[in-house]
Amino acid sequence: MKKIIATALMTTALVAPAFAQDSITEFRIGLLGGENAQDRMAKNECFRAYTEEALGVLTRLFTAADYNGVIQGLIGGTLDMAWLGASSYAAVYVEDPTVVEPVLVKTNLDGSFTYHSIGFARADSGITSLDDMAGKVFGFGDPNSTSGYLIPLVEIPAEGYSMEPGTFFSDVVFTGGHEQTIVAVANGDIAGGVTWADGLGDWEDGYNSGALRRAADAGLVDMNDLVEIWKSKPIPEGPVVLRTALPADVKQTMIDLTANLINVDADCAYGVAAGETAGFSPIGHEAYETIIAVRRSQMN
Repeated sequence: MKKIIATALMTTALVAPAFAQDSITEFRIGLLGGENAQDRMAKNECFRAYTEEALGVLTRLFTAADYNGVIQGLIGGTLDMAWLGASSYAAVYVEDPTVVEPVLVKTNLDGSFTYHSIGFARADSGITSLDDMAGKVFGFGDPNSTSGYLIPLVEIPAEGYSMEPGTFFSDVVFTGGHEQTIVAVANGDIAGGVTWADGLGDWEDGYNSGALRRAADAGLVDMNDLVEIWKSKPIPEGPVVLRTALPADVKQTMIDLTANLINVDADCAYGVAAGETAGFSPIGHEAYETIIAVRRSQMN
């Protein structure tokens, strides 16, 4: 009986959100983890200001300690917008498929909207591939990260390397985020780890966009001190999502503002998008069905 009632409620919500608003008094943007909170706030302050001007209401940025903070904020209705990774969107959708709508996706300079999970190590470590990681510590970022956990968790074992600590790797650890992984490898605290990058452009720059580019731009690492040791298959870039219950005019204003940001303020778009970008383009739920299926499979 409970299952029948839940299904009925879900169907009703998909047709017309039960808590749709007529107006808002403030707008709240969630920023995923991956780098320190101060840098996240600084890179998105310009977008916050544009949003406040466009909507005419107080706009706040929220930086959670980890990905789950933003996920729960969206599910609980305390956040109105976020740029999620594909796995984080899957986490929200699996918990409540009605709470957010994917509306836009960051595009690369070549027009694609994919990126890669990148395995890397120190260039002076002698590690040039996963084979060389035998008996060494391997680092993930966050359990809700697509490139920093979900995809390598699936693809690396498929290539014959067990992710069970003490089998192939001496240990497999969570660092807390992409920036933390990059710094931990650069400092020699762990032998290798994974992070995200578009895989376009030059390694020396941290590629065109992604966590490596942000770390290089911030002076946290010299990319010449690091070396790529593994690269995943293309991953769909995560969506910009809006809370479903927001008024329609608010949603459209935010879609238009985000899509036009590259033309209005290219420097702001660079900071928001973690590097070079062609802008944000329309995207729908169907682009993430495979990631959702992978996420569900890992829950069983």
